[in-house]
Amino acid sequence: VQLQASGGGLVQAGGSLRLSCAASLRTFSRYSMGWFRQAPGKEREFVGAISRSSGYTYYADSVKGRFTISRDNAKNTVYLQMNSLQAEDTAVYYCAARDGNVLTTRGYDYWGQGTQVTVSS
Repeated sequence: VQLQASGGGLVQAGGSLRLSCAASLRTFSRYSMGWFRQAPGKEREFVGAISRSSGYTYYADSVKGRFTISRDNAKNTVYLQMNSLQAEDTAVYYCAARDGNVLTTRGYDYWGQGTQVTVSS
């Protein structure tokens, strides 16, 4: 199983980025997907999650209203659209997959390798 995150980069404060995570999961639609991030010197934190059929999403308060998670089950890909980026959003972003239709901050089964997002102020 492989989760490949991409789309990170350097952006100015107030800008936008869209991250993608391509999954090699045989039955991608069976998994809820989550996004996490880890800033230098800090613990990994939950960003948001999406249910199997995109019917439900759940976000951390710090990103609510600015970030949007979506998925395309036909392409085995989940996305994280990030708008109004702030310096505090600088981190390595990871995608994760959890078997089942559960929106949660923990218990993920598979993890991607991460993509760096740097927001300059």
